Amino acid sequence: MKNIVLLCSQGASTSILVQAMKKAADAMEYSCDINAYSINMLNEVKETADIILLGPQIRFQEGKVKAEASCPVKTIEMQMYGMMDGKAVMEMVRKELD
Repeated sequence: MKNIVLLCSQGASTSILVQAMKKAADAMEYSCDINAYSINMLNEVKETADIILLGPQIRFQEGKVKAEASCPVKTIEMQMYGMMDGKAVMEMVRKELD
């Protein structure tokens, strides 16, 4: 089971996207655990993540996160995030991990 971590400034708005991603993952029959956290939680979650996705509002921190994490780090495109397009985000994840 893949562990997908989403990071944003507070973890609140991204939790809505997490729900859409879980629905999409179920439809794809893709076994994964998806959770949203504040960027302040990076040290606590980076070791167990298979991929870290950044909300567009913290894209400026991508370099820092990549330097600290041993897994792939991607920024969610603004359009995907704004539309809460869980399917598109899951397709991006699968492309990166599969």
